[in-house]
Amino acid sequence: MEPGEEIALGIDQTLTQDATGTMVMLELEAMDVDHLETELSAQYVDHNLIQEDNKNPDDHLFLRSACNKWGIWFWPAGNGVSHPVHQERFGVPGKTLLGSDSHTPAAGAMGMLAIGAGGLDVAMAMAGESPTTWTCRRCGASSCGANSQSGAARRTSSSRCCDATTSTAASGASSNTTALGWTR
Repeated sequence: MEPGEEIALGIDQTLTQDATGTMVMLELEAMDVDHLETELSAQYVDHNLIQEDNKNPDDHLFLRSACNKWGIWFWPAGNGVSHPVHQERFGVPGKTLLGSDSHTPAAGAMGMLAIGAGGLDVAMAMAGESPTTWTCRRCGASSCGANSQSGAARRTSSSRCCDATTSTAASGASSNTTALGWTR
């Protein structure tokens, strides 16, 4: 690998929630995807819960049917918020997670490389297309991590320094999910 080289990230898990997941599932349908390439994908119903008309309940039925079609874990309404629930049930140090929820990066606390992204990016990862990032342009311990520039300077720097571009795979996700409202 050369400094500054673009690299593809293999995505192990995806997370979607009902406000963004409907578009992800529609994109999978439009791509005519037969099966998913991720180890685990999970759909949470935790954002659009108001049911003043038929729109949200219809979306939730569509999400459940899409999850059944592709073998995605479905977390129905009333069972928790997507990002902490995903961490608790499926967080595995060293795994990669791409989610269409802005709080997806919270799974970094579990040692995951967890990235929030748009719905199309998540659908593409589910279909097996790898998102890309860059290796650090500068080499050495001081160019990335604790000894580098301040966080604000690093974020605005054009040097594209990433603190985590590699991961070590660990064993699978929690098996204590069926009793907690999950269906697959």
